[in-house]
Amino acid sequence: MTDRLEPIGFIKSSIKSRRKVARGNLKAQVIVDPAYEKALDGIESFSHLIIVFWLHKVKKSERLIMKVHPYRNPTLPLKGVFATRSPVRPNPIGLTVVKLVKRKANLLTVVGLDAIDGSPVLDIKPYLREPFLNAEIATPEWVNKKG
Repeated sequence: MTDRLEPIGFIKSSIKSRRKVARGNLKAQVIVDPAYEKALDGIESFSHLIIVFWLHKVKKSERLIMKVHPYRNPTLPLKGVFATRSPVRPNPIGLTVVKLVKRKANLLTVVGLDAIDGSPVLDIKPYLREPFLNAEIATPEWVNKKG
């Protein structure tokens, strides 16, 4: 693959470290490059968005790790990184569904973003109920044992 991903903006968040990442009611801002402001037209009519970002604090050596303890909890069994939301993975791409609080020009205020301050934003997509919410979703038992 020869294409190169270029960020469309970056995250402004109070989360400064990978150890502090937690989902919840934390507000963050997605600051979109002004060159892409027109691409946001109509986005405020959606309640939720999918934010795709680069996990820029993952070291090259961590991209070789294939198994992790979910939630960094050593009491949980090792799982392949593709079966977890661990940031260490061959291509450290983050993806989170967030609630859109407001849009002001090229600034999106969101809730629920688990990205570190300064993370490059690769894409933004509206979250559509179909086909996501109507699917039967199954998760393994360990998902509920964060520790």
